[in-house]
Amino acid sequence: MNLIRKFISCQKPPGFWWGVITVTLLLLPFGTNSYGLSLLTQALIFGILAMGLDILIGYTGQVSFNHATFFGVSAYTTGILFYGGCKNFWLALGSGIAVSVVLAIVLGLLVLRSGGPYFLMITLAFGQMIFALAWRWRSLTGGDDGLPGIARPESGLPAAMENNLYFYYLVLIFFLAVLLALWKFVHSPLGRSIVGIKESESRMQALGYNTFGLKLMAYALAAGVSGLAGVLYVYFTGFISPQELNWTMSGLIILMVIIGGAGTLLGPVIGAAVILVLQNLISSYTDRWPLFMGIIFVLCVMYARNGIFGYFLKLYKGGKNHEGNRS
Repeated sequence: MNLIRKFISCQKPPGFWWGVITVTLLLLPFGTNSYGLSLLTQALIFGILAMGLDILIGYTGQVSFNHATFFGVSAYTTGILFYGGCKNFWLALGSGIAVSVVLAIVLGLLVLRSGGPYFLMITLAFGQMIFALAWRWRSLTGGDDGLPGIARPESGLPAAMENNLYFYYLVLIFFLAVLLALWKFVHSPLGRSIVGIKESESRMQALGYNTFGLKLMAYALAAGVSGLAGVLYVYFTGFISPQELNWTMSGLIILMVIIGGAGTLLGPVIGAAVILVLQNLISSYTDRWPLFMGIIFVLCVMYARNGIFGYFLKLYKGGKNHEGNRS
């Protein structure tokens, strides 16, 4: 339980535990079939996506309802480049992330001047505008048919990504890099200043911090991480449609963060894995799987309001207090 406490409280874990995480993820594909490998790959991609949103929800205190916008726009950028003849992975990756960050800066200059439910509704409105644009601009996006047949990159990488195992390890490298980079960021003075905005923005302003600039930076950072996930996702599925830009996708990402535990980085990754596994498991038995997912979410809100990590931390503190009373 001590390890869980360290992760939840965002203390940097020892290098040994980073090694345990890495080795576990390296070996997992060898204990599963092709379907399990596909699910693992998808969980890592959505884990990256959820970590990006966690920067906003868990650390900045901004609940954004258009996070799927940056995810989908990046994926569309990759697909459009592919249709234009670009098969270089790094060019597609850089372009997808750049478009997401630039769009986040433009939107952030407008939406970040509001807060609370107003910020939520404005981001929802902008997200649906981008969704409608992708739906109607058929000549560029394919409309409701999307962009099918997007092959994995042929250049820029040392091995052919058509091999699902190789592609999993490519996603794993990016996942570990993002996890480590964001972990260092949230523990840096800059990251702690963003947490200060969540605690009391007026106090941070009184101390001389440019809170708007800090929120804009966090918004752009979250979008960049989502852009990375979007590029990996479109290469994973080989297809992108306007549904990846819809508010339902943004809602799904928020569920991943909340169920896993906002403000923990690794918690949203666990939330992404839990939701994907349950979604695939329940949908194999009934078409009404959204109903059961809603019930699970309600139970989490009622009995584990701080997410899975928060629940284990509560158990840890309860056990520790019990031991202290006995002594």
